[in-house]
Formats: sequence, structure tokens, C-alpha cells
Amino acid sequence: MRAGGAVLIALALAAGGCRREDPDAGRPDSARGFPRAERLAVLAPEQGGVTEATRDAQGEAQTVMDLARIAPGMTVADIGAGEGYYTIRLAQRVGKKGRVLAEDIDRGALAKLGDRVSRERLDNVSIKLGDAADPRLPGNSFDRVFLVHMYHEVGEPYAFLWHLRPALRPGGQVIVVDIDRPTSRHGIPPAQLFCEFAAVGFRLSEFVRKPEVTGYYARFEAVGERPAPESIRACRDPSHVQSGPPARNG
Repeated sequence: MRAGGAVLIALALAAGGCRREDPDAGRPDSARGFPRAERLAVLAPEQGGVTEATRDAQGEAQTVMDLARIAPGMTVADIGAGEGYYTIRLAQRVGKKGRVLAEDIDRGALAKLGDRVSRERLDNVSIKLGDAADPRLPGNSFDRVFLVHMYHEVGEPYAFLWHLRPALRPGGQVIVVDIDRPTSRHGIPPAQLFCEFAAVGFRLSEFVRKPEVTGYYARFEAVGERPAPESIRACRDPSHVQSGPPARNG
């Protein structure tokens, strides 16, 4: 009996040793197979004290749309649209022949935005509930995708950017506005941003620091083939990554 019990215990231990934890445990299905981000992603607190009038007085949206060369007839996605500061202004800029897709993962914010779109009769705006790791955008549809003061909140950046890429039309661009500070303080250092985009096959084409946007403006273009998820490498030390063209101060 003692010998038999010892054998059973040994077999149980061996079986337990063969079990491996799921490396994707706790992740959304759309992020499985992609590397995990080696940085924090802290959701922004509710904004207070900065009104749309204040942002307009600083020329924020006007500056960003000018840099992004937003023109009538374009189709633009505003990801992390919130209650619609950029959505409303983009809709006015692209005009009746253009389209704006406003997306967020916050149902409450989208409800408020929907009321505003209806109230202002913006027939060129559509609203969509997003996914934290996959924006679920229609393919080959957008001239510009805006990620304004939200990219640092993306907890699965490699999956998110990989799923986003096919939504760009030929020549389409991704516009990022963010703040140069750690993600734990609701920003992202430019070197980290450049590295994560490069890992998914994007090239930095413009980088500008401007006080009007309370941080910096970066513009990216997709180049080459979209990499296979398993070939993507997480950015471990972005300080050693080439930071792209030097920033110009507008």
C-alpha cells in the first residue's frame, strides 16, 4: 500500500508539473497571441475645469486638424471620442460629403455624444461602441484615425494597432496627441510611442511639440506588410530606440 501510494503521489506531482499557466489569462480574445505591454495603462479621471471654450481659445482642435490636413470630403475616425470635442469639429471640417465615426468604450459618454449629434443635426457622424483591444473599424475606410489624449490608456497597444491598421485607406494616417510623461501620470513618452507603433509596422512621419495641444502631435503611416502577431516584440527599453525625426516646435 505504501509503495502504491508513493507511485500515485509521484504521478500526481508529475502531472501538476506538466500544467502550464495560460500566458493570455485574463486578456480579451482580441489580444491573445500578442505581446503584453511593458507599461502601465491608467484610465483617465473625469475631466474637469477645462471647457471646450478654453480649448478653442487655445486653438487646440484647429491646430491639430490643420497639422493633420483635414479637408472637406475626408472620412475620419475619432477613437476615444468621449463627449465629442473633436468629433463635432471634425464633422464641421469634413463637411456634408465627409464622414466621422466617433468611437468610445464608455457607453455613458457615447449616449451624451449621441444626444449632442442629434441636437446639432450632424448627419455626417456615426457613433460606435469600441473594444479595448480592437477598435473594430471597417476595412479600407479612413483617411485619418484620431487618437487624442487616449493612447496612453490603451492596455493592449500591439493588438489595438494591429487591428486598426486595415481600416486605413491607401495613404491613410494615424494622428496621436498626447503628453510627454509616464503612462502612470496619464501621458506617454515619445520614445515609447514611437517604439510601439514601429513594432506593428508604422512609420513616424511628423512629430511636433505645441503648447496649443497641451503636449505633442505625432503622425504615423503604415508601411510594408502587417506583421504576424507572434513576430511582434514588446518595447522593453524605448530609450534605446531611434526616436524618428527631431521634433519641431510650431
